[in-house]
Amino acid sequence: MTDDRPASRPDRADRNGLPPRLRRALELVYGIEGVTAARVWQWDKRVAIGVRAAYGTLGSELLQRVEATLAGVRDPDETWDFGLMEDEGL
Repeated sequence: MTDDRPASRPDRADRNGLPPRLRRALELVYGIEGVTAARVWQWDKRVAIGVRAAYGTLGSELLQRVEATLAGVRDPDETWDFGLMEDEGL
């Protein structure tokens, strides 16, 4: 029996329009202690990651952990920016 479905491509976006590499980045970010919410934006050769810190978590330390955790998924040809989200509406 063969599977006639096309093979999954590593650069193909998911149903929400997010490429697998950025989906993985979000999964990694949500695994970091102190992250209560996260978002990712991508345009051209830029990626931005926004996180919301849990109460009592220092934002600067959290951003350092996020940046270190994502070092393996970053493309050297891209610029990545990291920041804290404060608005509950995001």
